[in-house]
Amino acid sequence: MPDNTASSKGLTLTFEESKGIPVIRCSGRVVAGFTDRLYGEVRALLPNNKRIILDFTEVHHIDSMGLEMLARIYVSSKSAGCVVDIVNMGKSVRSLLGITHMLSMFQMIGENGIRMG
Repeated sequence: MPDNTASSKGLTLTFEESKGIPVIRCSGRVVAGFTDRLYGEVRALLPNNKRIILDFTEVHHIDSMGLEMLARIYVSSKSAGCVVDIVNMGKSVRSLLGITHMLSMFQMIGENGIRMG
C-alpha cells in the first residue's frame, strides 16, 4: 500500500498496523460503487497475513452491495487461511448483519479486545 489513507468519495480507508496485524479503519458508507476498493485492499493483504482487522467505528450504513462484498471477503479469507475480524461495529450495522445471518461469519471484537457474539 503506497499511502496510509485512501478515499473513494463515500468511503475512506486508513491503514495501520497493531501488534503486527493490519488494521483497515473504514469511514463512511459501505455502499454500491465504493465496495470494490475495500475488497481489493483486503484481498491484497490475504497472502501475507493470518489475521486482518476491519474497524467499522465510523461506518454508519451498509447496503446490499456492502453485504455482498463482506461475503466475498469472508470466502476469500477463509480460502487463504486468514481470519478477518470486524471491530467497533455500530448498532445499525450489527443489526443488519444479525438480520442477514452474517454476524457469525466474522469474529466480533469490542473496543477492549473482548470477543463478542
